[in-house]
Amino acid sequence: MARWDGRVLKESATDVFEEHRPVLFGVAYRMLGRVADAEDVVQDAWLRWSGAERAAVREPRAFLVRITTRLAIDRLRQVQSRRESYVGPWLPEPLATDFGGTAPDSAERTVFAESVTLAVLVTMESLSPLERAVFVLREAFGYPYAEIAEALDRSEAAVRQLAGRARRHVEEGKPRFEVDPVRQRDLTERFMAAAAGDDLEGLLSMLAADARLVGDSGGKAKAPLRVIESADKVARFLAAVVSSAPAGLEYSFTELNGGIALLVRQGDVPDSVIQLGIRNGRVQTVYIVRNPDKLGALAAG
Repeated sequence: MARWDGRVLKESATDVFEEHRPVLFGVAYRMLGRVADAEDVVQDAWLRWSGAERAAVREPRAFLVRITTRLAIDRLRQVQSRRESYVGPWLPEPLATDFGGTAPDSAERTVFAESVTLAVLVTMESLSPLERAVFVLREAFGYPYAEIAEALDRSEAAVRQLAGRARRHVEEGKPRFEVDPVRQRDLTERFMAAAAGDDLEGLLSMLAADARLVGDSGGKAKAPLRVIESADKVARFLAAVVSSAPAGLEYSFTELNGGIALLVRQGDVPDSVIQLGIRNGRVQTVYIVRNPDKLGALAAG
């Protein structure tokens, strides 16, 4: 890790920034739920960093996280008004989760991955920008309260209150999904095979009675404009959609937002992403993202 002795630069400003870019993007994405917004924030952080008096910076990582967090809070306040007029349900933009060096070790990876799941990101929408920032820094990255307080220019006591309130809101609203990758993939494969085979009984056997389907199109593709509730309605909707799907679609499984997802393509163009929330061995929630603005980053995947 690069450090300064007060006068001598051990690594270039670009090298230092690139070293910490994965963490900065991770903070910004969890705050904003969109890749483009997160990348814009990281770019703005670079501009601040490149123009800073770096000789006075003793801890580059802390400095960069502080800048990124504050920029993300400002951007979140701007985009919240856009989401209020969003057509249909809003879901985060699917993110390919190659965590690289942002998850320190395998023991922490599960907690780290859970903070980027669709279910958690959707639940975090109910938090204020400050609560969201505290939750991300504390729960996903394990920052001490004192460092978070410095980053947000708040007292440590205030940060602890924000953290407690945010944690309660997320725990109350977060579905208790299973995250075992082997079980998730197995059920996802069987579930999609039943849908492809027009096996209504098979779908019903895998759906929880109170299953839900949440589709995000932003009004730019075909998707339900309201959440579909109950196993029967979800199964019938999926069977109808698959039976009327155009020819030439390609299907592949990939890891998105810390879990297995089905990526549907029409040629080189991503058509949709389908991911399941699984609880007690049954499908509790079906997430479908079809807004083309949220699928562009997967085109080269």
